[in-house]
Amino acid sequence: MITMANKKTPTNTLTRNLNELAEPTGNIYETVVVLAKRANQIAIAEKKELTRKLEDFKNDRDTMEEVFENREQIEISKYYERQPKPSLVAIEEFKDGEVSYRMAKQDE
Repeated sequence: MITMANKKTPTNTLTRNLNELAEPTGNIYETVVVLAKRANQIAIAEKKELTRKLEDFKNDRDTMEEVFENREQIEISKYYERQPKPSLVAIEEFKDGEVSYRMAKQDE
């Protein structure tokens, strides 16, 4: 299971110093690629986890009214909506050195 967000991950957008973000890779564009791939991994893991939790509520006989009235299901969904966005989590992990990456070798 993936760690959703540590306590210091902001839930809103912050202005970032691009020079600081680019330091580990030496190139802001490479940093953006690393962050995008990590954010995608986090988003996929969160979606799988949410789907797994919501499967417990699935019933073939449910009518639309019953689905909308299920309080536990609504609370689970709200919990995931309040979590920091995957891109924000990826940035914090990257800044803390928790993201490992490697560059593909270029043909010479």
